[in-house]
Amino acid sequence: MSTDGSDVASPLNRLSWLRSSHSFLNAIILSEKTRWLVSNAGQQLVSVPSSAPSTKPVIAQLTTEQIKPYLGPAPFFGQGKEEGRTLISDEETHFTESARFRGVRVVFLGLLDALSTENALPTSDFTDPEVAIKKLEGTPYFAVDIGESGVDSDLLLSVDGNFTLSWAEPRGLLMTLHLDPVSLSLFNEARSMVDWNQRNKFCPACGSPTYSGWGGWKINCKTLLPWADNTGRTPCPTSRGLHNFAHPRTDPVVITITVDETGEKILLGRGKKYPGKFYSALAGFMEPGETFEESVVRELWEEAGVKVSEVSYHSGQPWPFPANLMVGFYARADSTQPIRTDLDNELADAGWYTRAEVLAVLNHVHGSRITKSDQQKMKEAIEGAPSSSEPAAGPVKEAPAVDEPPFRVPPTTAIAGVLIRDWAFGNIKFPVRTYGQSVKKGNL
Repeated sequence: MSTDGSDVASPLNRLSWLRSSHSFLNAIILSEKTRWLVSNAGQQLVSVPSSAPSTKPVIAQLTTEQIKPYLGPAPFFGQGKEEGRTLISDEETHFTESARFRGVRVVFLGLLDALSTENALPTSDFTDPEVAIKKLEGTPYFAVDIGESGVDSDLLLSVDGNFTLSWAEPRGLLMTLHLDPVSLSLFNEARSMVDWNQRNKFCPACGSPTYSGWGGWKINCKTLLPWADNTGRTPCPTSRGLHNFAHPRTDPVVITITVDETGEKILLGRGKKYPGKFYSALAGFMEPGETFEESVVRELWEEAGVKVSEVSYHSGQPWPFPANLMVGFYARADSTQPIRTDLDNELADAGWYTRAEVLAVLNHVHGSRITKSDQQKMKEAIEGAPSSSEPAAGPVKEAPAVDEPPFRVPPTTAIAGVLIRDWAFGNIKFPVRTYGQSVKKGNL
C-alpha cells in the first residue's frame, strides 16, 4: 500500500470499454497467456513450489486449460438461447451484451501490460477479435469461484506438478503476506467482484433469478432476456434506466488516528470482540448523506465521545471483505476531555497513548504480529460468528505477559498500521494546538 503516491495507480489495464463485447471476451479467455485467480466458497487458491514446501504461499495463477472443467460449455460469453451457440441477431439487446447465464459466474479483471494505455485496444480499432488478441501484449486475467460449479474442487489441487496448490483463508493472506503490488491489485479486484456476483443471484425488484453480463461487471434480471416468458407478469422495474439493478459495490470506511493538542499522543481503541491487547485506529462505515470529514467526526463521537476537528486525508486501501474502501485520516482533539465508550458500546476500551508507548510496541518483535488465532477471532467478529474467547472490557496495557508487548497494533498490511507508524516515526508532523481557542484547519 502506497503512502507517498508512488504507486497510486493500479498496474492493471481493465479495458472496461470492451466488457460488452462477447467476441473479445471469448477470444481472450482462450489465449495461452490468460491466467486465472481461483477461489472456492471464498477460500483462495495459493501455491508453493513443490521443491520448497516451506516457502510462503503466493496467490496461484492457473491457465484456462486448467480451469476449463469448472467453466461449463462454450461459448463462455454472449450465450444464446440454446446451449452451445452464441447470440444470434434477434437475440442481441442491451440485456444480452456478453451475457453468461450458464455455468459459474466469471469476472474479467483486465490486462497487465508493460505499455499500459499505449496498448489499450481502443474500441475504434477493435474489429477482428482474433487478430487483435494475437497482437495483444501482456497477460489477461480472469477470476472465478468454483464452489458451485458441481465439479470436485479438490481435483484442481493436482493440476500442476511443479507447485503444491491449496486453499487459504483470504484475510490471512492480506494480513500476513506482503503481496507485491500486482498480486495485491489482482486479488482486491477479484475478491470483491466474485463476492458481488455471488451475493446478487436474485433481482431485488421482482425476485427473479439473475445472470451475469459484461464479463461479470453487470447483473441483469432473467425476465429481461429476449426469450423469457413473462406472460401475466408486470415488467421488471430494472427494464428501464441503466439496465443494471446494482453496480459493483464499494463501501467506504473511515479509519482515523486522532492526535492530541501536543502532537505527542494518539487515541487508540480496542473492540469488544477483537483479540485481547489489540488496539487500533477508530473506524466506521460512512453513512448516506455524509462527506468523509463528517463521517470521521460522527464516528469518533459515537465510539469514544471525542470531539475532533482538522480532519486530514492520508491514503486509502481496498479491503475486499466484501467490498470496502478503507479511507485513512488524521484528526485533532483535546486529550484532557473525558473519553466515553458507552454511546454505541463497540469498544471495550479507548485511551491516549504517548509516542514512547507506541514506539515501544512497534519496536517489539510481537508488537504488530497477527496470529492465525487472532485472524480467526477477527473473522468471527466481522461475520457475526460466536467467538470462544471474547475479551473482557477495560484496559489491558498495564499487565503484559513475559516477552509480550503491553499491547499490539495492526501490521503495515492494514492502513491503520500505516497511519500509526507514520505518526510514531515522525513522517506526519503535528503542531502544538491550544484548545478552547480558534484554530486554523488544514495545517496538519
